Amino acid sequence: MFRGLTIVSLDAKGRLAIPSKHREQLEELSGSRLVVTVDRDRCLLLYPEPEWIIIERQFAALPALDSTARALQRLYVGNAQEVDIDAQGRILLPRYLREFAALDKRVAFVGQGVKFEIWDESAWQARTEAALNDLAINELAMASGLGTLTL
Repeated sequence: MFRGLTIVSLDAKGRLAIPSKHREQLEELSGSRLVVTVDRDRCLLLYPEPEWIIIERQFAALPALDSTARALQRLYVGNAQEVDIDAQGRILLPRYLREFAALDKRVAFVGQGVKFEIWDESAWQARTEAALNDLAINELAMASGLGTLTL
């Protein structure tokens, strides 16, 4: 499971260093093969390839004639790119994905269980601040039974 936040630098060529605390585990899981795609929150999602294959199969199983299913397939599978961890522990993010997530020089690399979210640092900070002030999160927590969760 991947967890935690690390701020990393994105170089001018679009190379992003994988945080060292996650490199070994990623290489064990996927042999350095990862898949990056877009997310509706305007960040990127980064999966070890075996985890992505599970997601991709779920998308493939959706009804082909359902327009919402096709829209989701186009969004997530259609924008997915395979990337490899290089000898320096970096991945090269394609330009269109960097532009989609408005990634600049400082990037938030956020562990989310089986995947990572990749955010522009300022967008991540704004999203975190908004979540702290979002009353709907409290309502969701209570409705889903998370209200009894002890943190």
